[in-house]
Amino acid sequence: MSTRLRLTLGQHSEAGRKPVNQDFHGAVVPPPALLDSKGIALALADGISSSAVSQVASAAAVRGFLEDYYCTSEAWSVRRSAQCVLSASNSWLHAQTQRSDARFDLDRGYVCTFSALVFKETQVHLLHVGDARVYRLHPQALEQLSEDHRVRVSSGQTCLGRALGTGPAVEIDHRQWDAEPGEVYLLATDGAYEYLDAAAVHEALAAHPSDLDAAAAALVALALARGSQDNLTVQIVRVDELPLAAAPRLLAQREDLRLPPPLQARMHFEGYLLLRALHTSSRSHVFLAQDETSGQCVALKLPSVDLRDNADYLDRFVLEEWIARRLDSPHVVKAFAAERRREHLFVALEYVEGQTLAQWMRDHPRPDLGEVRRLVEQAAAGLQAFHRKEMLHQDLRPENFMIAAGGTLKIIDFASTHVAGLTEGQADGRPEALMGSLQYSAPEYFVGGTGSVQSELFSLAVVTYQMLTGQLPYGLQVTRLRSSADLRTLRYVSVRELRPDLPPWLDAVLRRAMHPQPARRQEALSEFVHDLHQPAAHYQTARAAPLIERNPVVFWKVLSLLLALLVLGLGAALLGR
Repeated sequence: MSTRLRLTLGQHSEAGRKPVNQDFHGAVVPPPALLDSKGIALALADGISSSAVSQVASAAAVRGFLEDYYCTSEAWSVRRSAQCVLSASNSWLHAQTQRSDARFDLDRGYVCTFSALVFKETQVHLLHVGDARVYRLHPQALEQLSEDHRVRVSSGQTCLGRALGTGPAVEIDHRQWDAEPGEVYLLATDGAYEYLDAAAVHEALAAHPSDLDAAAAALVALALARGSQDNLTVQIVRVDELPLAAAPRLLAQREDLRLPPPLQARMHFEGYLLLRALHTSSRSHVFLAQDETSGQCVALKLPSVDLRDNADYLDRFVLEEWIARRLDSPHVVKAFAAERRREHLFVALEYVEGQTLAQWMRDHPRPDLGEVRRLVEQAAAGLQAFHRKEMLHQDLRPENFMIAAGGTLKIIDFASTHVAGLTEGQADGRPEALMGSLQYSAPEYFVGGTGSVQSELFSLAVVTYQMLTGQLPYGLQVTRLRSSADLRTLRYVSVRELRPDLPPWLDAVLRRAMHPQPARRQEALSEFVHDLHQPAAHYQTARAAPLIERNPVVFWKVLSLLLALLVLGLGAALLGR
């Protein structure tokens, strides 16, 4: 294996015996920076013969995908990036049909099939809708990897059941698997694949081992010779080399940087004047510094001395600024934009003058519900910026929220953040919240589940509860979970036991947000925020929680007393006889 993905591509398309070629195809091998973050993409589309404008749809679909996919966020997974781009293309094609004479007859509209392969690091991603096909070549057979979206009309007739442009929304098939060096994949429209087999592909590759364009042209010519009456397109891709599976994605951003020397206040470092230490822990050292060019105050974060030999820690250290540069929200701390070339490894972030939420909570032990709602709304807005980029913060705790002097809340510390686009394809690519503070982590992380937006909702609800009461809703019960069966043992402490002045509906809202089962929580952060401001009727009339949930100790005491009385009563009755 090498440090870079290397493929050999070949492609060819002809109108065949038809006057117009309604197929369209293309491929992009991007520069190294995008090769690591987005991969190599190839795509083809096949128009429908009943439409006079279907070739426009095919060209728009392929061009739009190959151009716009590489403009999507580096933080997004291949699936999210591709499906967003294809959804936009589908909407445009459908709108074109609705504006044309074909709005009452989709068979004459801007409609086409679409198939694509994206090779990213060591994985292959398939995107597909329609009846073009994607195959993997074996010694004796072509393995079909895509599914034909055709509907059987009668015993001898089928029609296209799904394609781009047929409706305002479209379902795109997505599959992914690990690539292997030496593998060969074939993409083809029906005018070609109906007349080809594995032997023909092997013969073409043997005749043109170093020129896959010529091999694709030979297969098109063979399909024509065998009687194809349709447009023909063939794409061939061979996997030559794969990158090292364990190669750290962010290594290139730190490999030329030296670790900083010991620093202290009043020292000059990389164009900054260090003013004073803001925070020191086993994981990092943070200084308040002044940029000597602009005079602006910044927070300089330096790696821990004790962890400087830990490659994973250093990658996560670099990740913090990488994330900050890709998020744009007034409620997320920003990276400081200095255009100087660096010599040392450090992170420069905007300086937020204020206090942490933990400090605010000490100053406000029984805060007003309206003030808590205002802070939670800002925290949710910051988290939504993460989620739009397919990121999970995964360490939501009072110490990781800063409240500026003007009252604006900002999320800080991204060392535990999970970024889908950076981890897909890795063995440990699932969100792992246990890197963060355990008492704020959602139960699913402790019982073998994965993180989600609902997990972040749970953590934010725990912080909300703690802001109101000064305590944790489950205490340390969550950290002792080991299996799904243990979820039934969790006992939520009613917020009204600690704050009787709070409205009853608030307990129902918080209880739902912190439900042990993610599917039982609110579907989105926005729903949770809305519930805190305008609770629905079912919260207002929610039944009181059973005594066993509100106070299990009292429940068992009462039950024991009743059983004792029952036993005494039965004993007295027997003696009376």
